[in-house]
Amino acid sequence: MNRSAHYVGERSFVVEDTPSVPPGPGQVRIAVAYTGICGTDLHIAHGAMDQRVRPPAVLGHEMSGRIAELGPGVDAHRVGDPVTVMPLDWCGRCPACRAGHPHVCHRLTFVGVDSPGAMQRSWTVPERIVVPLPADLPLPRAALVEPTAVAVHDVRRSRLTAGEHAVVIGAGPVGLLIGVVARGTGATVTVLEIDRDRRALAADLGLTTLDPASVDVPEAIREATDGAGADVVFEVSGSDTGVRLATDLLAVRGRLVVVAIHPTPRQVDLHRVFWRELELIGVRVYEPDDYAEAVRLVHGGRVPADRLISRIVPLDEVSRAFEALAAGGDVKVLVDCGGGA
Repeated sequence: MNRSAHYVGERSFVVEDTPSVPPGPGQVRIAVAYTGICGTDLHIAHGAMDQRVRPPAVLGHEMSGRIAELGPGVDAHRVGDPVTVMPLDWCGRCPACRAGHPHVCHRLTFVGVDSPGAMQRSWTVPERIVVPLPADLPLPRAALVEPTAVAVHDVRRSRLTAGEHAVVIGAGPVGLLIGVVARGTGATVTVLEIDRDRRALAADLGLTTLDPASVDVPEAIREATDGAGADVVFEVSGSDTGVRLATDLLAVRGRLVVVAIHPTPRQVDLHRVFWRELELIGVRVYEPDDYAEAVRLVHGGRVPADRLISRIVPLDEVSRAFEALAAGGDVKVLVDCGGGA
């Protein structure tokens, strides 16, 4: 039997035993060790995505585990191999796929949102989305490969280079990871965050921080850049204030990278965009090369995964995990799904 957590609506989960799904041709069954909870999962649990996610649903796409069973025709993996998944399933036929951008496929299935996810002990998935992990990478840390891949993709799309100045608006898990990855390019990085604990964690990770509630941020960035402004701003807060602030901080021909999901239209200072020849860059999920780089960064310790994991909760207490994350104070909460042996 398979122990699994099901979102049943109205911020509620039911944990129960269900039959394990044997792998078919081209599939593998994974014994899931850890599944991370992200902001999207939290939005789903709060009912904000009920038009897309139909309860009862198994959530989760940030994960690590080991191959438990191979389906017919699968020979690239062995039982016991440590793995994660790149949770994207694209059609291969739409204009985006044909143009070489399958990660933004017109018919993209985001596994763990549009189809059953990893918040279960046994998970059967297509072999094509499985990503091998180094044998010596601890599985709790490996659960952070997916959000790290988000950060890698965002920084790559920004074209940030050594000597430039980047500002990250928002120090949640993805904002912190963007800050760490951006610093690895040789750029100067400043993180804006109003929450004192998150700001302290960013500082502990070696990032320069500013409190927008107590500092004139545009003036501070001008002073730090000899009056030029930031070369890149990553908007990760998802707030109207963050969007309006972002364009004020950018230098001539600066790049605004929209990372956060904004559920409602925002006002953007298009005169500023015109006047300074700014670029607006959208970023969404990741590509295979981003995943490979994320595995390398987490494995090599360049991403301080242990510092970002603030709580690990057993699968049977998944409701408590979501409550803890919603209450604030936690950065990354993992669910121990029991398949890590």
